[in-house]
Amino acid sequence: MMSWSCALLFSLLCCFGELVSAQIKYSTPEEVKVGAIIGNVAKDLGLDVGTLANRRFRIVSGAQDALFEVNPNNGVLYVHKNLDREQLCDRNGACSIDVKIVVENPLEIHYVTVEITDANDHAPTFVEKEKVIEIAENTLPGARFQLPGARDPDVGINSVQRYKLSQNEHFNLEIRDSGEDKIPLLVLQRPLDREQKTNHSLILTSMDGGTPPKSANLNLTIKVLDINDNRPGFSKDGYSVTLQENVALETVVIKVHATDLDEGTNGDVEYAFGGDTNSKVLELFSLDRNTGEIRTTGQIDYETANVFKLDVQASDRGQPPMTTDCRVIIKIQDVNDNKPEIEVTSISSMVPEDSKHGTVISLISVTDIDSGLNGKVQCSLTGNVPFELKPSFKENMYSLVTKEKLDRESVSHYDISITATDYGEPPLSAFKTLSIQVSDVNDNTPEFSHSPLDLYLTENNAPGASIFSVRAFDKDLNDNAAVSYRMIRGESGHNDMASFLNINSDNGQISALKSFDFEVLKKFQFQVVATDSGAPSLSSNVTVNVFILDQNDNAPVILYPVSSNGSAEGVEEIPRNVNAGHLVTKVRAYDADIGYNGWLLFSLQEVTDHSLFGLDRYTGQIRTLRSFTETDEAEHKLLILVKDNGNVSLSATATVIVKLVEPKEAFAASDVKSASKVDEEDNVTFYLMITLGSVSVLFIISIIVLIAMQCSKSTDYTSKYLQETNYDGTLCHSIQYRSGDKRYMLVGPRMSIGSTIVPGSHANTLVLPDRRRGSTEPKVPSADWRYSASLRAGGVMQSSVHMEESSVMQGAQGVLVQNWPTASSAADAEGGEVSPPMGAGVDSNSWHFRYGPGGPGAPPQHLKPGEVPPEAFIIPGSPAIISIRQNQGGEDDKSDFITFGKKEEAKKKKKKKKEKKDKKDKGKDDGDE
Repeated sequence: MMSWSCALLFSLLCCFGELVSAQIKYSTPEEVKVGAIIGNVAKDLGLDVGTLANRRFRIVSGAQDALFEVNPNNGVLYVHKNLDREQLCDRNGACSIDVKIVVENPLEIHYVTVEITDANDHAPTFVEKEKVIEIAENTLPGARFQLPGARDPDVGINSVQRYKLSQNEHFNLEIRDSGEDKIPLLVLQRPLDREQKTNHSLILTSMDGGTPPKSANLNLTIKVLDINDNRPGFSKDGYSVTLQENVALETVVIKVHATDLDEGTNGDVEYAFGGDTNSKVLELFSLDRNTGEIRTTGQIDYETANVFKLDVQASDRGQPPMTTDCRVIIKIQDVNDNKPEIEVTSISSMVPEDSKHGTVISLISVTDIDSGLNGKVQCSLTGNVPFELKPSFKENMYSLVTKEKLDRESVSHYDISITATDYGEPPLSAFKTLSIQVSDVNDNTPEFSHSPLDLYLTENNAPGASIFSVRAFDKDLNDNAAVSYRMIRGESGHNDMASFLNINSDNGQISALKSFDFEVLKKFQFQVVATDSGAPSLSSNVTVNVFILDQNDNAPVILYPVSSNGSAEGVEEIPRNVNAGHLVTKVRAYDADIGYNGWLLFSLQEVTDHSLFGLDRYTGQIRTLRSFTETDEAEHKLLILVKDNGNVSLSATATVIVKLVEPKEAFAASDVKSASKVDEEDNVTFYLMITLGSVSVLFIISIIVLIAMQCSKSTDYTSKYLQETNYDGTLCHSIQYRSGDKRYMLVGPRMSIGSTIVPGSHANTLVLPDRRRGSTEPKVPSADWRYSASLRAGGVMQSSVHMEESSVMQGAQGVLVQNWPTASSAADAEGGEVSPPMGAGVDSNSWHFRYGPGGPGAPPQHLKPGEVPPEAFIIPGSPAIISIRQNQGGEDDKSDFITFGKKEEAKKKKKKKKEKKDKKDKGKDDGDE
């Protein structure tokens, strides 16, 4: 049961982050029952008893942490094990036990000191049960003889307080107080007479100051000896020496010296330890019997005992021998021979990565049992870690706190090495490693590998099939990294393509709910949102650009001839007297596909006479191969096959019936047709004017936009994707332009305004000024400028085209860039027209050139072998035809003009009408004659 409780509460509080500390002190006697209450810590600290269990009210450390426990329900500190003061503190004056108590939320550390007071639980004891003392008979009264002292483990009033000697006539008892011990002395009161009494039996009683007092008895036998009347004497009353701990064995500590005035054996002095010398001391030191040297025989440890008190007795060899005593005090000097000890109390091994600066991670206690500077310790962390140690108000106590922001994605685990070093010479160090795991917080958004994403999807995809997959990566862990996907859908309508798509929220697989048609939709875009499963969740989005790729899914459509019932049939009447090369008609066809899928070739499948008619495979023109004879039939049927150049070709057929009529009939029929078609041509002319006006306005707007784009864009001249337009490959749009300095400027959707063709020895060279370097040296065009992304992987175009002649485009250094097929079947005076394959350029709009007078078979004489005339120069990329002509004298044609395909067709029709009219007039004149 607690004898008293000290309500000493220290108001020394030191705050480190959320750390609060206080210290109180209690006192209790030893040997109290287990479970005895020492004090109510919660009440003395002012803690709320109802919250102690939730705040984990507990004892966390202490040198004797098993001696006490606290009740988390009421805050009472009670005895957990038996308290034996003598075992815990030996003979120290004060016996205090430090207990560290911790409560959490917020973190508080309280230090409780329990002082264990002494109880009179031990009786005095003598080392010997009986003591024999020899005294010469001639000893004078007043002589003093030291008696063995009693030992009592108790301290204070409970230790040995007095001695009592049994009643006798010759001796008295005297007590010498040496500070810590009381030494009993036997004093001779009356001279001894051996003849009267040889032995005297006495009883020495030792008593402590307890209530009730306890005692012990020692039987004394006094033998009276004869003669030897001088006793040895020490050179000093007491000896004191300082000895370092851990000295080697057999080291001489000190040498005591005593002398005896007697002669002979009565003057020979021998040394011995006193009878009450502790047995542990006898294990550490030895005394030379003859010389008085005290040597070490055991390991001297300052931490075990810092001072030794030895009683040395000197005696002569007389009969009876005479003795004297002195005390030798050996003080032990501390040596830095103990490393510090590190004790870590971890609050938690997991630390959130969003922990605030100063968050307490662990409590660290450092102890060093050395003394002075040898026991003073400095604690530090090794390595570059986002943690630091903050010292507590109590020496050698630290808190491990965060000092920087943690990022689990950068470092998820820390092995913190704690170093404790004392200030001794040389210093000693101790190390301890603390493992800290950084827990994840949802602080990273999902990331896509690329933004935006491009998807190239072939048209006519299967509805419901997967077309694409998106994936986002989240650097977090577990639910924070679990990503789900969804689409951002706009308002419902025709333009919201996302409504026709579906995405798997788990894996990002995108499937199309409909089949896309390149001819209807060429590209669109939608957005995908990736969201993690954290709380709160984070998300990011990516734009997916979908480009529809063309398939050969459209068959050619015959535009001319078309009958009134919609079938591809037509009747053409020609005079029987026409010459070879006469243009009978031109089959026009259209394919909604692009590239090779839309490049149309014409062929004769059926013809009544192969020697009469020829078909240009590229233009669809039907011309006579020879003049008609009287034996030739008057009607001929031609079946023309029009097919595209797709991997799986699609085709259409047209039927042309050619009727041969006599010239007069032809002229009459022509007049009838002309009269019937005047109104139709007027309407066509009106529509043609509207169309030309619209095209001109659009052309001017396009030129302005291109100039603005050229002025505003960067120096990177990377080609942009241009939306392809449908073009049947047969209608010719030509632009002829000549400047005064004979430099021909080419304007097209894929060429800048400054691109020019310079006549001369290299009239077929395309010069592109380099605006980035400001140099006049022409730039070599890229070899990939001719093809779109969908056709660059294809074979060379010439492999599918019969090449009789080719036009060569050269770069600035004369390097061969590309050969293009040219039309060699043109026989009329105006020269043939050539259209490169649709798709050979970026889109179906491409530059066209037409041959000048003379035809392709007659190149100018001034050209060197291998050179190509400017008339044969072809540049893909625009539907315009640029003609460069020279007259026979070598001078430039002075005419500057711009023509378009349908206008040129109208001119041809007017010319034919005029020819027919002339022939008709001529026929009338012949009839008149």
